[in-house]
Amino acid sequence: MMRKEVLKEPTYVEELLEIFRSGLGKEELLNKLSDYHESDIADALEEMSVEERKKIYPVLGAEYVAEIFSYIEDATQYLQEIHIEKAAKVISEMDADDAVDILENMDEDIRKKIVELLDEDASEDVKLILSYEEDEIGSEMTTNFIAINKGLNIRQATHELIKQAGDNDNITTIYVVDEKNHYYGAIDLKDLIIAREYQDLNDLISTSYPYVNAHEKISECIERLKDYAEDSIPVLSDSGEILGVITAYDVVEAVDEEMGDDYAKLAGLTAEEDLKETTLQSMKKRLPWLIILLFLGMGVSSVVGIFETVVAVIPLVMCFQSLILDMAGNVGTQSLAVTIRVLMDENLESKDKIKLILKEMRVGLANGLFLGIMAFLFIGLYVCLLKGNGIGYSFLVSGCVGVALMLSMVISSLVGTLIPIFFNKIKIDPAVASGPLITTVNDLVAVITYYGLVWILLIDILKIG
Repeated sequence: MMRKEVLKEPTYVEELLEIFRSGLGKEELLNKLSDYHESDIADALEEMSVEERKKIYPVLGAEYVAEIFSYIEDATQYLQEIHIEKAAKVISEMDADDAVDILENMDEDIRKKIVELLDEDASEDVKLILSYEEDEIGSEMTTNFIAINKGLNIRQATHELIKQAGDNDNITTIYVVDEKNHYYGAIDLKDLIIAREYQDLNDLISTSYPYVNAHEKISECIERLKDYAEDSIPVLSDSGEILGVITAYDVVEAVDEEMGDDYAKLAGLTAEEDLKETTLQSMKKRLPWLIILLFLGMGVSSVVGIFETVVAVIPLVMCFQSLILDMAGNVGTQSLAVTIRVLMDENLESKDKIKLILKEMRVGLANGLFLGIMAFLFIGLYVCLLKGNGIGYSFLVSGCVGVALMLSMVISSLVGTLIPIFFNKIKIDPAVASGPLITTVNDLVAVITYYGLVWILLIDILKIG
């Protein structure tokens, strides 16, 4: 029986480190590096010492360094290893969106100096992207695209494509403008390649090709961009001119940032935090919600205080309070996550929201019924066998816990669905407002449901205690 050879994981980084440290001349070094992808070269640079990198940068040249830096997640620290004038040359060779990503992480004074040293075209592109707010689609676009005039013939259009491709490698989709330089449509590269000279260019143009406005909010158009699934989509000014494009890679990055931001908001933060933030900045983000939750928590504690007589009569019920609260909180959080995801659909109608509410209640009821039965059986056995109580008393207590658990889960599902829908209706971001609030509201619901049932069923009706 023949064994299949298992492919080993490439060790390009180790190979590249050997090449960098081999003392080769410039031409031979660049020739060997041409066999490797810039992403692997970037990984190798990150493994080198500062002194080694400083020797390599002049050999690679500004254009090559710019390509490599575009594959480093945070290239700011590496750019700062280069003299500011040479750093400006590297930035000038980058796509504008990659340049902006690096510049935004720099000290403001250094950023201003580098922007002043950029060549004219790069400076204009960088300033354009920096002029948009972080939550606007214009802040994510790149100026790396090809645009031709709709009045050209096939030969002229092909010549213009080849001419612009020297500076712009984003050529899969070619954008078309009219005589006033307004966006007119788009041509697929392969259609232009196979076109015959006698064909009319207009026959290749898709005039219904999608676009977005530079001032549109990322959160409002990200789903639309995902649905189109194009390699790139043009970004237009208010007057209809093409300012740049959003590539598929940009969309992936925007989705990742949006998800990270929403995840942070669910915790009551205003944005996704990172290790670079100061303690004071993190405090400012978290403290407002914590103060609100403090007072809401005091309200929950006050409600628990109302049921002091219940605990005094049947102290055993205190053992299962955290169980009810935790399960109610978990269910509420699950419903919240589902609801916020559904609310991202801008075309959601009222009937769809009602369906969502009813579905979450059904799920809460089904899960609550199943877990309530389990709680009834296992807690009953626990109270009877381990606590030494009578079987009747044990299963009356566990029955009360089971019913309270079921009701809490149903109500928590409803709360976790209704609150974000309500906030969305009044134009407040449900991710920001819902997360911390739902946790506290569900605690309140669970406490009232649990101790209320114990009071009514066990003490008032069955006279236990």
